[in-house]
Amino acid sequence: MSSVLRPTGRTEGTRASERSLLIRRLVFVIPGGIALLAGLDAALLLLGLPAPVTTERLPLIHAPLMVFAFIGTLVVLERAVAARRWWGFTSPLALGLGGVALLSTLPIAVGQFGFVIGLVALLAIYGVVWARQPSMATAIQVLGALSGLVSVILWLSGALIAFIAPSMVAFLVLTIFGERLELARVSPTVNEKVERSAFTRSVALSMTALAAPLWPDIGYPLFGVALLVIVLWLFNHDVATRLVHSAGLARYMAVCLLLGYAWLLVAGGIWLVAGPVTSGAGYDAVLHAVFLGFVMSMIMAHAPVILPAVIRRPLPYRRFFYFPVALLHGSLVARLLIGDGRDLAEVVQWGGAVNIIAVLIFVVFAVASAVAGAPRTTERGVTS
Repeated sequence: MSSVLRPTGRTEGTRASERSLLIRRLVFVIPGGIALLAGLDAALLLLGLPAPVTTERLPLIHAPLMVFAFIGTLVVLERAVAARRWWGFTSPLALGLGGVALLSTLPIAVGQFGFVIGLVALLAIYGVVWARQPSMATAIQVLGALSGLVSVILWLSGALIAFIAPSMVAFLVLTIFGERLELARVSPTVNEKVERSAFTRSVALSMTALAAPLWPDIGYPLFGVALLVIVLWLFNHDVATRLVHSAGLARYMAVCLLLGYAWLLVAGGIWLVAGPVTSGAGYDAVLHAVFLGFVMSMIMAHAPVILPAVIRRPLPYRRFFYFPVALLHGSLVARLLIGDGRDLAEVVQWGGAVNIIAVLIFVVFAVASAVAGAPRTTERGVTS
């Protein structure tokens, strides 16, 4: 009898341990989720549409909420898990709580200091990664973290968000670029020279992000050029250009990635041609081309792979994931290329509203897929 019960006890203990780990990881995810919902609420206010919550502060903190408290928390949490250091979780915790502080009645500086602490801790995480195995990919991500830290410090010192936007863009673009370089090493086209080229382009992006607000007339076009040369590298060497011809999850991820890169071309082209856009239709177009078209597409692409590593629960890919992706990019075309391009306020409003719906639908689909578990497989091997 005892020999039968003993394995069951270990199984129950393992399950309890997994549940405990899931709860601990969710503690870090929840502030990021709150920041997402608040950021989408702020987006409605900025579009001039009815929103569930209305405060004077929300529209002013929309970009930092999305960049640092939501996206930053998710990205950094994955890095903290990979670093395998208990103190590494200080970074996503500080970023998430920084966002919560921004939403409270506390002074904005409290949330800003939270972001500073989170980004400094992120640099320490990269120090651990570098000590294990130095690489150009890690160096690029360090440049991204430094760009993010600079943007928050400038914001804390009184700079307007519109003028630190290039450094915020560099933070996320370089973080993702470094991760893509890690994966691109399996490609036969990537060698030491190609990796050095990627690092040189990353230095150019981080430097021109600083130059843009100081010398706008030349800084912004140069920032656009730096962004464009990074996109060209990705189209030439990223494995997504080959995996798009495959099937299933690999093809889904590749489609999302290539769509995101296309939006970086749009943003880089606008900065190159229009120069310093810090308000109006051009400002709306460049920021949402990057943060929605590129970054949100990256999140949709990597969610089935990254989230299971973070929360230790499978997030199976399903074909209906394509629906919010198509909705996001279709509405973004309407919003940016038609609404902003032709200065049609109503198209911008409705395109922005559908952007928000697409993001929420993806979240619902992701939760539903995680709860449902692995999809059924037909006799032909096609998942349902």
